[in-house]
Amino acid sequence: MHKARHNPLNSLAAHAALLTWTAVALFPVVVILVNSFKTRKAIFREPLALPDADSFSLVGYQTVLKQGDFFLYFQNSMIVTVVSLFFVLLFGAMAAFALSEYRFRGNTLMGLYLALGIMIPIRIGTVAILDLMVQTGLVNTLWALILVYTAQGLPLAVFILSEFMRQVSDDLKNAGRIDGLSEYTIFFRLVLPLVRPAMATVAVFNMIPIWNDLWFPLILAPGEATKTLTLGSQVFIGQFVTDWNAVLSALSLAILPVLILYVVFSRQLIRGITSGAVK
Repeated sequence: MHKARHNPLNSLAAHAALLTWTAVALFPVVVILVNSFKTRKAIFREPLALPDADSFSLVGYQTVLKQGDFFLYFQNSMIVTVVSLFFVLLFGAMAAFALSEYRFRGNTLMGLYLALGIMIPIRIGTVAILDLMVQTGLVNTLWALILVYTAQGLPLAVFILSEFMRQVSDDLKNAGRIDGLSEYTIFFRLVLPLVRPAMATVAVFNMIPIWNDLWFPLILAPGEATKTLTLGSQVFIGQFVTDWNAVLSALSLAILPVLILYVVFSRQLIRGITSGAVK
């Protein structure tokens, strides 16, 4: 059999396609960042131009830092996102391990039930969720958002992680049981390190919707002390007058944590998405 030779043209084409898609994806981000350093007139007159000596302005960032407690909003968003992702990954991985490892009556039905959460949006139950939070006294608390986002992310986490955990060698797990390891030790020390790409994939897929969500913060935690960054940015958007400098500056500051986390998880994300696609 002849071995397939490496074609440099295919490699160049792949890199060109990757650069093209990266440029397309980053274009809106670059436009927001550039315009956040410009005057209002320059934003509407030349939205794609770089700021110069006449158009450069930091009035948007000054407004964001003076009006409203931006650092509190940022802290709330960070707490809600990090804690929600922690619970999604922990409980999702444990549920996926149980469904993929143990055979019991109703195993398939349980997997299908969890998968329904991917097809049925959680926002359909907003009224019931709000009533539940009122009865439990969790309205205007960060725990209300954390619980909702955890429930929202679990179906996708279980669906993705269960497929990866089925690929973990049974011989490795059985060897651990022969050595006297408990099921928890096997799960945390043997299985989880092997599914890190899938964990990163789940984290990225859930991180952006949680960070950018406006619906549940507006309904469950609209208080000043519990506002998230996305909700806090709405104070600059009015019915008749919108402070576009402040809006773009707030969005620019909100984008940075997402970009940093995406860069941190990018390698694992690519491995998780492409795993099994190339043999």
